[in-house]
Order: sequence, then structure tokens, then C-alpha cells
Amino acid sequence: MFGWFDPLYFVFLAPALLLAAWASWRVHQVYTEAREIVPWSGYSGAETAHAILGRWGLEPVHVEVTEGFLSDHYDPSEKVLRLSPEVYEGRSLAALGIAAHEAGHALQDATGYPLLKLRNGIVPLAAWGGNLSWMLIALGFALSSMGLITLGIGAFSLTVLFQLVNLPVEFDASRRARQVLRSLGLITPAEEPVVRRVLSAAAMTYVAATLTSVLTLVYYLFRAGTFGSYEQEEV
Repeated sequence: MFGWFDPLYFVFLAPALLLAAWASWRVHQVYTEAREIVPWSGYSGAETAHAILGRWGLEPVHVEVTEGFLSDHYDPSEKVLRLSPEVYEGRSLAALGIAAHEAGHALQDATGYPLLKLRNGIVPLAAWGGNLSWMLIALGFALSSMGLITLGIGAFSLTVLFQLVNLPVEFDASRRARQVLRSLGLITPAEEPVVRRVLSAAAMTYVAATLTSVLTLVYYLFRAGTFGSYEQEEV
């Protein structure tokens, strides 16, 4: 058996699945608490993003609304910072922190942060690898082709590489967000721990995603190793 049909898959992925479940619960808990607290500045997420971008002369970066819950992201190819409706319009420490985090990515882009450049370059390869890898590996097992299995594992490795690069990029964006919020006086010392909890909780979802991809790769390698040993025994 292989993948989702293999009970061993869940044994390998158990730590990541548990962490992902906890991270999801933590994000919901922290976000729910923080969205009830109005920052002393009274800024909305959109106003926060504009303030940060304006302070660093990044007015060409547009701030717009995007659909979805916590679908916030920065698009470096179009120089657009997209915020979910609740963050864009919300006047809470949750909205302020998330908007500042995404603006942190715009600051990374403007300063030529190397890991962001690397991540952006890997994105299309990782998307290709993620979509194709499991099909190649499954087909390799079905056809008893070690070549296809190896090719699939190589393709999936691109996804793992993306996750490993993405992790420090996200942590750096959160660090920049906290620094800029303090420097602009948009949060008080008493409000900073709340913003830190929001950003830390969000960061754990990236940690869980990275761990999931790494353990999935380990599972693939293990299965490929046992398959290779079986082939040698047959010969």
C-alpha cells in the first residue's frame, strides 16, 4: 500500500498532523481574543498597511481587499498587498498585526531580502513538484518502476525546499512587523505581547506545514528503500 491508503503514512505524519491541529486551534483562539481589542491608534488593517508602506516610500504598492478568511498575502510580482475583508476593515490588534506582517513582506521585497527572492524563484517549481510528485510515485509503485519513484521523490523535494526557505521568510516578516509597529507608535508596550501572540500563532502553521512536507519526504524515502530492497531480493 502507498500514501493515504497506507497506515504507515499516518505513523510517519502523526507528529506533523498533531502540530497542525494544535496550530489551527491556537490561531483561532489567539485571533478571536485579539480581534476584540481595539489598538490605541484606532488604525484598521488597511490604514496600518498604508502607514507602513508610506513610511518606507512604498506608495506604489497597492493595498486591496481579497476574498476569504485569513487569505492575506503579498504578491511581489504585481506589487499588491491583499488583505481579507476582516483584516482590511477591522480595527483590532489582530487585523493590525496581520496587516503589518504582510507589509513586512513588501519591505523584504523592497530591500532585496535574499530568501524572499529565492522563495519567489522556487514557487513555480514547487507547485509543479507538488502536483506531479505523488502521481509519479504512485505510478512508479504500480508499474514497479524505481525510476519513476525516484523522479517523483525528486519533484517532491522541490516542495520541501520551498517550505524550508519559506519558514525563515515568514519569521523575518513577523520580526519586521513588530519593529515597524513599535517605531511608528501604532501599538503601545502593553499591546505588543498581544500582537506577538497573533504572529507567533500564525508562524506555527508554517512550522506545521514544513514538518508535514519533511516527514512526507521521509515516508517516501522509506517506502522507496523498502521497495528497492524487495526488488533486489526478487533478483
